[in-house]
Amino acid sequence: AYKAADVVSTLTKNGINVETILTKNACKIISPTVFSTLSGNRCVTKTFDPLTDYKVEHISLAKKADLLVIAPATANIIAKLATGIADDMLTTTALACQCPKLIAPAMNKAMYENPVVQDNLNKLRSYGWTIISPKSGVLACKDVGTGKLADVEVILDKIEQELSPKDLLGLNVLVTAGPTQEPIDPVRFITNHSSGKMGLALAKKARDRGAEVTLVKVLAGGHDVIIKAAAVADFTPVSVSEQKIKKKDASSTIALKRTEDILAYLGEHKKDGQILCGFSMETEDLIKNSLKKLKDKNLDMICCNSLTGKGSGFKTDTNKITILTGEKKKELPLLTKLEAADKILDEILELKR
Repeated sequence: AYKAADVVSTLTKNGINVETILTKNACKIISPTVFSTLSGNRCVTKTFDPLTDYKVEHISLAKKADLLVIAPATANIIAKLATGIADDMLTTTALACQCPKLIAPAMNKAMYENPVVQDNLNKLRSYGWTIISPKSGVLACKDVGTGKLADVEVILDKIEQELSPKDLLGLNVLVTAGPTQEPIDPVRFITNHSSGKMGLALAKKARDRGAEVTLVKVLAGGHDVIIKAAAVADFTPVSVSEQKIKKKDASSTIALKRTEDILAYLGEHKKDGQILCGFSMETEDLIKNSLKKLKDKNLDMICCNSLTGKGSGFKTDTNKITILTGEKKKELPLLTKLEAADKILDEILELKR
């Protein structure tokens, strides 16, 4: 129940209008006042609550909903929904909803594993419901097993995915993320400060918007869009020791050679209609150096950001990016990496059109 309150609170803070319904038994566990306070809307608990606008409330709630989320969902409510029973405010509203529907089961592990419950969940899947699977752990009854309500972050992620526009549907997108490692010996390697957050944000947003996403280091052939957000090393040791280098044997210098330029290779072998987006991290002459990279590597687009900008660069949750596409330059304000990912995908869609 407290996880449901967290979900409502976070959605409301993110500017989403949330209406809440509690069943009779739910009211014995948590007060409707909690949800009214968190959402800013009256929490509905009865099918025939006194109305101020004289509308049939379960129908009006169902009509204006963009998404229905039932969390936590008991075995009882799952059974009702699977068989079309509508005997309280929640089930009648759910039956009238034509929007996407999410349901997050939570119950004792023996109940969850019962074939009847599993059959009912499969029925809901066949009717178009998305099931947010419960996690394993210590349950309220102190049993250990699968039945705990999914974490708040998981529920919110599913909600965001459902509410996102599906304007990338049908596209295959390849995203690379994080640093590369160039070995010196079996213990040590050369790397960089990349956390992979920007690449992961791009992969998440592309998935939310309907794309089939591959998050890897290479593999380029069949993808419509390739976004090279990984911080790939430019240099690698000339030779790699088979044994750990001891302090007394270590040289004061390590001879380096250039690594294979993956982005340039992809630019040279770009398929017809394929969009190739690179990233550029610079400490000086940001636009000039990025434009050169855009041209030299046959890219369609490059996202460049400076390490010197506040809140921008490695290991941060925010980024300040300038998008370059040929002669077009678009400077984004400081955004979260998820917000920046959406803006980058918008520009990629423009190129695809």
